Amino acid sequence: MTLPVGLDLDGRRVVVVGGGPTVVPVVHDLLAARALVDLVAPWVCEDVAALAVRDEIGWHGREYAGCTDLLDAWLVVVGSDDVTTDTAAHTDAERLRTWSVAVPGTSSDTATARLPRTTVATTPDGAVTVATHSPDDLLALDVTRAVALHLETGGVDLRRRSPRPGTGWVALVGGGPGTDDLLTTRGRRLLAAADVVVADRLAPRAVLAHLPATVRVIDVGKEPGRHTVPQEAVNDLLVAEALAGRGVVRLKGGDPYVLGRGGEERLACEAHGIPVEVVPGVTSAVAVPAAAGIPVTHRGVARGFTVVTGHDELPAVPPGTDHTVVLLMGVGRLARSAAALLAAGRPADCPVAVIERGLLPDQRVTVGTLGDIAAAAAVVGVANPAVVVIGDVVRLAPDWDTIVHEVEPAHSERARSTSWSDPLRGRWVGAAVSR
Repeated sequence: MTLPVGLDLDGRRVVVVGGGPTVVPVVHDLLAARALVDLVAPWVCEDVAALAVRDEIGWHGREYAGCTDLLDAWLVVVGSDDVTTDTAAHTDAERLRTWSVAVPGTSSDTATARLPRTTVATTPDGAVTVATHSPDDLLALDVTRAVALHLETGGVDLRRRSPRPGTGWVALVGGGPGTDDLLTTRGRRLLAAADVVVADRLAPRAVLAHLPATVRVIDVGKEPGRHTVPQEAVNDLLVAEALAGRGVVRLKGGDPYVLGRGGEERLACEAHGIPVEVVPGVTSAVAVPAAAGIPVTHRGVARGFTVVTGHDELPAVPPGTDHTVVLLMGVGRLARSAAALLAAGRPADCPVAVIERGLLPDQRVTVGTLGDIAAAAAVVGVANPAVVVIGDVVRLAPDWDTIVHEVEPAHSERARSTSWSDPLRGRWVGAAVSR
C-alpha cells in the first residue's frame, strides 16, 4: 500500500528519463507545479522538442548516463520505453535516496513512488485537484473522472463549514423556463456551494426544496403589478450577504440578462469589489414557444424575431408577419399590444399563440389571430406566467390546420372553442369568440 503525498516542486529540479509521447502529460504537470525539468533522452517527440525550443525544459540529447544525471534531483520520472534504461534509473534513484516514479503505462516494478491519476475540478471557492492511487491504472483513471464529474455536476455539497475570510461571491444563475431539468450543470454546481439563495418567483422551485436546511433561501419574487421587494433592495441584499463572506446564488427564471435585471445586480456587486459570475440560462422567450412546437425562426417563414415586454415598444417592430414577435409578461396588456401591432400595419389575421406555464405538466396553448386573441384569451381565462408569440411561425405549431375557429353571429354572447390534451405538448385551445 502506498501513502498518498503531495509534493511541493516549485523551483526544485526534477529529472525525466525518456522523451516519447508517454512523458508529455507528466512533463506538463511538472511545469504546472513550477518544477525545474531536465530531460535526458537521445531523441524526443515533437511536443517535447517544442518545450525545449521555448526553454521551458532542459534537454540533454543523449543516453542516460547513470547516477550523475540524477544528482540534486528531488524527483525522478522514468519512461524511456527501454526496460534496461528504466530499471537502471529507478535503481540509481533509490541508491541516491531520491523518489522515482514510472510514467503511466510503463513498467513500475522498481519504482519507489507512484503517480496518481489526477484531474482538476473547479468550484466557486477555487480549483480542487482530484487524485486517485491504484495499482490498476485504468481503474484509477475511471475513478478520477467519476469523482470530478460528481463535483462539477453539483452532486457534492461544497458549502463552507466556517465563514470565508474576507468577501464571498455572487453568481447570477439563469434557472431556465421553470422545469428543473433545464437548469444548467454549472448552475447546479453553484447551488451546491451556496450559503444563501436569493430566488425569483419563476425560478425552478423544486431545486430549492432539495437544498440542505442550512442554506438560507430568500424569496424576492415579483408578480405583474406587485413588486414586493424593490430592485434596489435586492441589489443591497446581494452586496450585504457577499460582504459578510457568504456564497450567494441569485436564482432567476430564464436568463439573467434577457429582460431581467441581471446587469444592474452585477454592477451593484462589482462596485463593492465582489466577484460575480453570470451563468446563462435557457430563456423562456425561445424555450416556451419551442415547447409548444413553435420555432421563433424558420427558413422561408421568419428570419428574425424581437422580444419585448410591453406594447410601447411594438410600433418599432418590423410590421411583416414574417418577423416574429415574442411578448414576455404580456397577458395583462394583450389587448393593447394587439391594437398597437394592428395600428403599426400587421394584418388582423396574423396568427398568435399564448403559451401558459410553458414546459410544465399543465402547459396550455391558446391560439387565435391579432383580431381576436384578446377576446379568446379572456374566454379561456389565460393567466401569467405566459409567453405570447405573434407571426407566421405560429402556423407551424402541431395541429394548427385542425384547430377549429368558428365566429358566432354578432348578436351572440357565446364563445366557442375546441380543446384537447397531448402528453408532450400540454393542452391546446383553439378559441373562437363572438363579434
